[in-house]
Amino acid sequence: MPLTTYTAGEVLTAASLNSNFSFASTNGGLVLVSATTIGSAVSSVTISSAFSATYDAYKIVVSGGVGSAGGSLQLQLGSTTSGYYGGFGGSTFAGVADAGGYTNTANFQNVGRGSTNTLQMSVELQNPFDTKNTYAQYSFIVNDSSAGRARMTGAFLNNSTSYTAFTIVVETGTLTGGTVAVYGYAKA
Repeated sequence: MPLTTYTAGEVLTAASLNSNFSFASTNGGLVLVSATTIGSAVSSVTISSAFSATYDAYKIVVSGGVGSAGGSLQLQLGSTTSGYYGGFGGSTFAGVADAGGYTNTANFQNVGRGSTNTLQMSVELQNPFDTKNTYAQYSFIVNDSSAGRARMTGAFLNNSTSYTAFTIVVETGTLTGGTVAVYGYAKA
C-alpha cells in the first residue's frame, strides 16, 4: 500500500495513520530503536541492546545536553579496543584544508563533540550486528566558534564480531543531559 498524503481540513483516521507508519517501517524508513537520557557529569554512556538482526544499518544521534569542557566524542563497539581505521577530510571555516586519519585505534575517533554549549553527534553504521566488518560514516563541527572547522569521516572496524552494544566516551571532561537516539534503517 502506498504512503497516504493528506490535505488541509481532511479527517485523519487511526487506520490511515497506522498504515503510514507501517509503510515507513517496511519501506526503508528510520525506526526509533531506543532513546537514552545521558546522566549528570558522566565520562561515558553505554547503550546496551542497540543492534539486532532486525536492521543492517543504524543511525546514532546525540543531541541536547552539554559537556563540561570542549572535547571530542569517541564510539566503541562492545568491548573491542583495537582495529578501528578511518580517514577524514574537511576544512576550517576560513577555508584551510584539514585531512588525516587513524590506524588500529581503540575506538571510532572524533565522532562528535561536547562543549559547554551543546553535545552533537550523528553517526551511521552498517553491519554492527552481522559477523562482518562494521562501517561508519560521520561528520561534525570540531569547534563551534568562528575559528572552528568541519569534518567528514569514513571508517571501519576490522573484525567479524557481532555487536549489540556501544559506548560513547568523551575525550575531555564530562557530559550532562541530552539524549542518545538509535534508529534502525528498515529493510526495504
